Amino acid sequence: MRNKNLEEFSRETASSEPVPGGGSIAAYSGALAAALSETVANLTIGKKKYEEVEGEMKLIVQKAELIRTNMLDNIEKDCEAFDKVMAGFKLPKNTEEERENRKKKIQEGLIIASEVPLGIAKEAFEIMPIAELVVEKGNKNAVTDGLVSAMLARTAVLSALLNVKINLNSIKDATYVEKTRKIVENLEKMAIEKEKEILEKSPLK
Repeated sequence: MRNKNLEEFSRETASSEPVPGGGSIAAYSGALAAALSETVANLTIGKKKYEEVEGEMKLIVQKAELIRTNMLDNIEKDCEAFDKVMAGFKLPKNTEEERENRKKKIQEGLIIASEVPLGIAKEAFEIMPIAELVVEKGNKNAVTDGLVSAMLARTAVLSALLNVKINLNSIKDATYVEKTRKIVENLEKMAIEKEKEILEKSPLK
């Protein structure tokens, strides 16, 4: 997926094929969020006016680049996770043994399909403090890129968590579901609050 051009990727997303879907788009939103923070940092490095924060900006470039790369990999991982669920549903169910095996494989697939977007959400949230730093200390001529980075990161978090939630509805492991729901609720709250904090620091009124 990551090697497709924008036209190809958007066309495949728009098609009747189940992937790429919301989880992949959440990952792509995260990649773009990281890229925007990265660009603000790059536009700050080497500017005399921002010499005092150059070290911080170089670290931001490194971290944002890593997240951006991981997010692009996550597009493929999300598609693969969905395929595992579908593979479970395609298994035969003629005998009791086959039915039990099918149920087991579906449940295993659903947990993988929950863990992947949960990982996307967690890593997307890591972009938000980066965005906050570039908004506060980065090149003021690119502050809008930092603000959009924060907004896209919040979207990536919440979008990925929606995919976790829908899979949790079908998972039978009550302990796993309860534990994961708490993580989801906490991440949702943190992402919404963090975005608000960052936007309030905007010099654009």
